[in-house]
Amino acid sequence: MEAASRHYIHMDELMDAVGRRLAEITQADWGIVTSGCAAALAHATAACVAGADPERLQRLPDLTGMKNEVIAPRYSRNVYDHAVRMVGVRIVEAGSIEEYQRAFNDRTAMVMILAGPGDEGPLGVEALSRIAREKGVPVLVDAAAERLTIPNVHLGRGATMVAYSGGKCLRGPQCAGMLLGPKDLLQAAWIHSAPHHAFGRPMKVGKEEIMGMLAAVEAWVKRDHKAEWKQWEGWLDQIGSRAKQVEGVTTEILQPDSLSNNAPQLRISWNGAKLGVSGRELEKRLADGTPRIILGGASGTRRAGLEKSSITIMPYMMMPGDEKAAAERIHAELASPQKVQTPKAAPPAGNISGQWEVQLQYTASNATHSFVLNQGANGLSGTHTGQYLSGDVRGFVEGDQVQIQSSHKYEGTRIGYDFTGTLAGNEMKGSVDVGEYGKGSWTARRSG
Repeated sequence: MEAASRHYIHMDELMDAVGRRLAEITQADWGIVTSGCAAALAHATAACVAGADPERLQRLPDLTGMKNEVIAPRYSRNVYDHAVRMVGVRIVEAGSIEEYQRAFNDRTAMVMILAGPGDEGPLGVEALSRIAREKGVPVLVDAAAERLTIPNVHLGRGATMVAYSGGKCLRGPQCAGMLLGPKDLLQAAWIHSAPHHAFGRPMKVGKEEIMGMLAAVEAWVKRDHKAEWKQWEGWLDQIGSRAKQVEGVTTEILQPDSLSNNAPQLRISWNGAKLGVSGRELEKRLADGTPRIILGGASGTRRAGLEKSSITIMPYMMMPGDEKAAAERIHAELASPQKVQTPKAAPPAGNISGQWEVQLQYTASNATHSFVLNQGANGLSGTHTGQYLSGDVRGFVEGDQVQIQSSHKYEGTRIGYDFTGTLAGNEMKGSVDVGEYGKGSWTARRSG
């Protein structure tokens, strides 16, 4: 990557040479480097819609007169398929082989499949690719978090193209990805990418990332994967052995069931009521402390139940020495947790059943939503309606403190809202957490 930064080069010539080299290593027909797996999905979709026709390229995402539908099995819908939809296509879901066969028409540009659970079943890659091939429709597999297989398992099952993340299993640059498949379709996908003036130009991959990605793939076929696996297991054993020195703590190794995020994991479990700390509390303390430790997941809360508390360790992001720091921090937190007494719930300061108009203020915009709430002995239920979406509500009122949570489904993703605030008569106000989309404030007034 450093060497690439010191030279000027013709990008088409570079990608042509790198594509040829990727083909040699992976045994695919051709390969290109993209600015991430999501960019590979977008470029592949654009190539299936517009080919390499410059007139069509310039019109994206206006697909008037072009193919504008992508078929996906229902299990494949996910937050990352936005990269497919951004080209302008509509995703048509299929829950059965019969629905899948009926979904094909003269507007079908591509089939998109998410690698993982389901890709070997009745709606798996092999079955869907066979039907798509009969229809003359290319199949794209999103294998972002998977290990690279040579020869490629998905292409071997009949898929046309397969996309990978560069910064996950392959250990390449974080802002790089790779697309493998037939030379003509991949070269069309490259034309949709920078430096060409087309829809995909903002998803630019530089010469440094291109060479770094190639280096990562070359390293992949030389790495001792068995030794790496044993190293991961050794790290997990060290962390688990230290944790088990605390009475009542048990551990187990979880083996992967797919090629995605393919590594052994360690689950550390305990009775949170006896040790005085829940899995979610420990997760937060490890993330907020020094050295900072981010876990692979946690379970157990004071409200939902402390007894079955656990945390999970994923080793493949770790570097040598991290296992010692993790072992000591986790042991210390479990051995002498900050005992927190669960306060007795205060009676609600009021009943918030009914309809509320909600004003939200985000970082750079505002919106008007509504709640229809029912307050019962077991908490809140009802509906939260946004400008376009709606979802069921759960939450509680304790004293004048209010928490309202909801989840709104859209396409392959969900938007989660976590409202916390105070109640004062016919008004509630506080802060709202929208996960990766940031935080804001809210005010609700009873209506009608």
